[in-house]
Amino acid sequence: MGNQRAYLWCIGPALILMFLILLLPIFIAAGMSFTNYSLGNTSADFVGLENYEQIFTRSTYAKMFGATFRYVFLVVPMTVGLGLGAALLINSLTRFGEVYKTIYFLPVMSALIAMAIVWEFAFHPTIGIINATLERGCGTFLEGWTWYAKGCARTFPLWLTDRDYAIWTVSFIGIWQGFGFNMVLYLAGLTGIPRDLYHAAEMDGTQSAWDRFCLVTWPMLGPTTVFVVTISFIRSFQVFDTVEAFYPQGGGPSKSVYVMMFAIYEKAIQQNLMGIGAAITMVFLGFVMILTLIQRWLVERRTHYA
Repeated sequence: MGNQRAYLWCIGPALILMFLILLLPIFIAAGMSFTNYSLGNTSADFVGLENYEQIFTRSTYAKMFGATFRYVFLVVPMTVGLGLGAALLINSLTRFGEVYKTIYFLPVMSALIAMAIVWEFAFHPTIGIINATLERGCGTFLEGWTWYAKGCARTFPLWLTDRDYAIWTVSFIGIWQGFGFNMVLYLAGLTGIPRDLYHAAEMDGTQSAWDRFCLVTWPMLGPTTVFVVTISFIRSFQVFDTVEAFYPQGGGPSKSVYVMMFAIYEKAIQQNLMGIGAAITMVFLGFVMILTLIQRWLVERRTHYA
């Protein structure tokens, strides 16, 4: 009996804090999503599923879902793949490994708002380094075709203001900012692989680096991959800073970068429509939970836990 009381005293404060900080706000947002509540009003009317009906029927929110899923399903596989590749590369180096770790991890440590401003200048259609580099490369490649090379620069896209390119540009910045974090996680996973497994694989006839990766490295990185993919999904759904820095007044050209976190900010904070903002929040949490459970089930089926 005394041990049970001691057990409750130990976990009780943690459970109370978890309820107050994590669960209670979700319950409040769920209740608020069925009302037309806004800050400053002393009361709110119950509107039932009206907020959710707007989310799943209006074209603006259809663009929100499209932009969000395009971003997530581009950024997640790219950051996971590049993180794994960078980790394997650094792990194979005998010199300057720490230098490369620092270089690849710098985007993770940088303030994304500040870096978004830098990227905004880089993607500027006339003074940006991206189009300037493309123009120079285009002119070099087409040397001798002067009449075409002069007009080549005019064909470069308006990266941030063209609705066909805006979401891909923001996704590129998300990949640049996120793969270094996954690299560190994979490096930690690589250090936990026993070297004896590689020696055993060589004794069984495994010679190439690709065979060693397929037979030893990748299966042993299963638990790490489950964690990396889960974290990458959650981080990708939470994209907000870049979109707000580039498009503070709306979700980009023709709402092409109108991701869910920005929609929550716009409705709940800018327009003071707390009810619809809470409804988008609940849909956001639902999507994150469903996709996380699906990918964990798919990945863990092939995961080897040591």
